[in-house]
Amino acid sequence: MASLKTDLSKFDNSWFDTGAGRFKRTLWYYTNAWVFKKYWLPVSGIKCSLLRLFGAHVGKGVNIKPAVNIKYPWKLSVGDYSWIGEEVWIDNLDRVTIGAHCCLSQGALLLCGNHNYTSESFDLVTLPIMLEDGVWIGARSVVCPGVTCKSHSVLTVGSVVTKEMETYGIYRGNPAELVKMREIKAQSEN
Repeated sequence: MASLKTDLSKFDNSWFDTGAGRFKRTLWYYTNAWVFKKYWLPVSGIKCSLLRLFGAHVGKGVNIKPAVNIKYPWKLSVGDYSWIGEEVWIDNLDRVTIGAHCCLSQGALLLCGNHNYTSESFDLVTLPIMLEDGVWIGARSVVCPGVTCKSHSVLTVGSVVTKEMETYGIYRGNPAELVKMREIKAQSEN
């Protein structure tokens, strides 16, 4: 069977809208590189203020650790008391919504973009990601484009989720599969 080959010279993402002009994108690039992606500034409040300044919605009590990489803050919403751990990468070519009381552990990747590998020109594809309240994304895990992680679901360490995670579901593997349901006990029961 004859097959076309990938021809990256035909790649064209001129349709893609970053949501900001060149000046704002450039200013964010340097702010992200010098403040967010480094370890020298562990103060979360300053980072939250900078994200708001660049158009992100950031709730109260949000904790952002060092070495975090955020593509476009104006496409980001983070709910109250959520935690973003060291070396988290939010590659939000599309909208990323993180609910309240969520935890993104070290090295987690929220990936909103991909390429159509069946297209000769390897077209860019972007889809939003939604983490509802109470979601925990484990260390070195990947949330793929278009995924919704329902309320209080868990993605375990090193897992890759490609489809919706159900409420209170605990998922593991690549691709991630439901392994059991999460039970949260009252503090007095612990």
